[in-house]
Amino acid sequence: MGSRLEFILQSSLFSVITCALLLLLPSGVVAKHGGFDVGVVLDLPSAVGKTTLTCINMALSDFYAAYPNSTTRLRLHPRDSTGDVVHAASAAVDLMMNEKVQAIVGPQTSVEAMFLADLGTRSRVPVISFSATSPSVSPKEKSYFVRAAPNDADQAEPIAAVVGAFGWKRVVVVYEDTNIGSGPMPSLFDALKDVKARVPYRLVVSPTASKEGILKDLYKLKTMQTRVFVVHMGSSLASRFFPLAMEAEMMSAGYAWIITEGLAELLDSVDAAVVHSMQGVIAVKPYIAESKVLGDFKRRWRKKFLLENPDSLLSEPSTIGLRAYDTIWALAKVAETLGVVSARYAVTDIADTSSDMALLGTSEAGPEILDSLLNTTFDGLSGNFRLINGELRTSAYEVVNLIGTSQREVGFWTPPRGLSRHLDWSDQRERSTSRENLGLIIWPGESTVVPKGWVEPVGEEKIRVGIPKESGFDLIMKTDYQLSTNMTIASGFVIEVFEEAVKKLPYAIPLEYVAYEGSYDSLVKQIALQKFDAVVGDITITYDRSLSVDFTLPYTGRGVAMAVPAKDQRGENGWIFLKPMVLELWLAAGAFFVFTGAIVWVLEHRVNNGFRGPRASQIGSVFYFSFSTLVFAHKEKVVSNLSRVVVIVWLFVVLVLTSSYTASLASMFTVRRLQPKYSDINDLRRNGESVGYPKGSFVEKVLKDLGFHETQMKGYLTPEEYKMALAKGSKNGGVSAIVDEIPYLRVFIKDQCSSYTITDLIHNTEGFGYAFPKGSPLAIDLSRSILNMTGSNKILEIENRWFREYSSCAEKESDISLNILDFKSFWGLFFITGLASTTSFLVFIVSFLRKNWEPLSREVSGMSLRQKIFAIFEHFDREDLPPTASPRSCSVSKAERTEPYRSGSESPFCMSNNSYIQGNLSPDLVSSSCVGTPYHSQRS
Repeated sequence: MGSRLEFILQSSLFSVITCALLLLLPSGVVAKHGGFDVGVVLDLPSAVGKTTLTCINMALSDFYAAYPNSTTRLRLHPRDSTGDVVHAASAAVDLMMNEKVQAIVGPQTSVEAMFLADLGTRSRVPVISFSATSPSVSPKEKSYFVRAAPNDADQAEPIAAVVGAFGWKRVVVVYEDTNIGSGPMPSLFDALKDVKARVPYRLVVSPTASKEGILKDLYKLKTMQTRVFVVHMGSSLASRFFPLAMEAEMMSAGYAWIITEGLAELLDSVDAAVVHSMQGVIAVKPYIAESKVLGDFKRRWRKKFLLENPDSLLSEPSTIGLRAYDTIWALAKVAETLGVVSARYAVTDIADTSSDMALLGTSEAGPEILDSLLNTTFDGLSGNFRLINGELRTSAYEVVNLIGTSQREVGFWTPPRGLSRHLDWSDQRERSTSRENLGLIIWPGESTVVPKGWVEPVGEEKIRVGIPKESGFDLIMKTDYQLSTNMTIASGFVIEVFEEAVKKLPYAIPLEYVAYEGSYDSLVKQIALQKFDAVVGDITITYDRSLSVDFTLPYTGRGVAMAVPAKDQRGENGWIFLKPMVLELWLAAGAFFVFTGAIVWVLEHRVNNGFRGPRASQIGSVFYFSFSTLVFAHKEKVVSNLSRVVVIVWLFVVLVLTSSYTASLASMFTVRRLQPKYSDINDLRRNGESVGYPKGSFVEKVLKDLGFHETQMKGYLTPEEYKMALAKGSKNGGVSAIVDEIPYLRVFIKDQCSSYTITDLIHNTEGFGYAFPKGSPLAIDLSRSILNMTGSNKILEIENRWFREYSSCAEKESDISLNILDFKSFWGLFFITGLASTTSFLVFIVSFLRKNWEPLSREVSGMSLRQKIFAIFEHFDREDLPPTASPRSCSVSKAERTEPYRSGSESPFCMSNNSYIQGNLSPDLVSSSCVGTPYHSQRS
């Protein structure tokens, strides 16, 4: 308020003086021939004014020494503003009225620049300031104001980058109570927000504040927990502020101070005692590269300045002085480019004007000079001189650490690369925000340990946390009151999760639990009434509640379900033996049993008597052989090697399949299978059954929305009341089901798992959350902590500690569906056995055709296609004797030799396991005692 009143008074006084000057000063029309008149408005007695004027004079002499043939030369007209707004304004009017200046350089402060920018814009006279950095005066609003310096708002991002690099999440901003101080604050707050840092408190210091007032503010800051401060103020106020901060012991280990460019550039002009009180401070300022030209200028400047000011202790020009030097060079280039321009001011007749300001007139050459200046570029002492939208931009910022009387470089910040230890324009790495890219910093108190940014608060007001007075479920939430300490003590699952999340915050939160008696909806509303700063407990996140508060992310299971009586049905189903495998797997297994048996029959039919005989007998052999492998009871021996491959692979598949089936069936007999008495809540409603719900909970509204009558709903509070109500049942004054949120039902069921079970969700909710006022950053920060705990399984550990370890139920209900076998689990085995069987079958077919190709060709010659197919099958059906047989002696009676052959009887020949096939050879030719090779019959 003080700064605004001062501004209004100065404005009024400025208007009065301006009008007086306009009436008294003579009006000239033409400047001196061949010259380019430039006004200079500085606070000449000040240290900044002295150093800057020296730089300006040197710039003029250096330029014309470099360009001796210049036809248009600058003529400087210095004026002393004495650091006062009114004097600066009257000096500007004098320069425009009497000297007909083409441009004005200065003034030093942003407040003075605001008035001169307005005068320049009205008169079309460019006003170029190299030190007015506040965003409160902008070329966008004052078109003839040119800022030959970076905007204060530009340093917000590098300051925030330093804060983010050290992980500080809370920052106190201290600034001067003037337009200069408050100008860059919006940009700084936005930049800090981008690095997830917030400003819990800001200290605004009046330039005229007393020592006692500043100390009072500092001690207030000291009682808070934040230990990171960003300071933006002028050198005059800073020279009083930092010694007092040292007196309050706030320039010690654990504190972090960051100052802005405006103050960092003026450290050379303040007293040594002030610099001593600022040891360990970090400063962010535009980077100026050292060069041979700059070094030579500093030597010449030092010599000239000491001659002009022998009592001064300054040894180097400030950055402001370097920018003033470049500004004069820019104007000299403009003058050389444009040549001699009209110095005439067009003055309107006083009688025709509605404002006394019109007496100043307007510069005819002003637009041309402004346009040329805005397009002037060159490499100056302070860097590349290039104006963008009327302002000088800097390509890099330097991070320095104040040690002793020097500023030690610790890093750089550039827009494309962020923080870096060394400035390398060819570096193509990604943008960095890591502290590893900064050098060693000596913090206040000569400490090398990075301040964590906060401490436990001393005397800071605690956060009042409202908690339910009664929950009914002690494991979830329990509230006690200690008379000895007059404190409310909270415990339980939700409290441990909350306190663990608070510990993970990068700052401390002093907590004070306050018990509240009433419904949960009413408890949440106390935040909007500003009676509580937060509400912690088993509070469910609902839409209605979220309209008045902000919730953290949920940290429990979601949804409302029913707890109903249940009966264990293990093994009561007579068809349970079919459940271990799904229908798809049963069908696949059966198909492969038949397929494998058929393949074995094909491979063994011609060479194995066990697979020959009547058709019905052969079909039975196929099914008996294949299914007997299920219990490994097959008695038929296989002769063919191909059959042996098929059978071995198939037996392996059967072994795996039967083992899995046995294990799954055994688990179904041992796993508890509870069958709920009621599974649909709508059946309870239609049948007029009573249901229980937790008192004071939103579940009551859920039941009403589902159509339950009030006479069907009964409220309870504790698990014991739930158990008694369910034991009675609806007909005896109890209830048939308890409707509650899943976390509560889990606590209830854990000791009643043999009698009750939880049904599927009947209503979806978001789970439990912690409530905070709308817009509170604590809700966001705690949500991040909860996510961190969820990712590290910390919440699961807390949950197990509170719930599972206290469970007295030895058996845990399991999902039976997890034990059921499906085809997807065995398709690889079926593929292997199918591949083995198919490959063996193809090998057999190829072998059969190669061996019997000639006789088949003769037999099917001249037959139709159908006859050929039947002939091939008939040929396949014949018995194929082994290539060799063991010698055997046999005696056959004459009667047996002469007895006609009967189908199905043993061959009359002495050939074991071979049937007699009629041919042209008579049985009489066979001797009664025969030893030799077997007889191979062949159809004639």
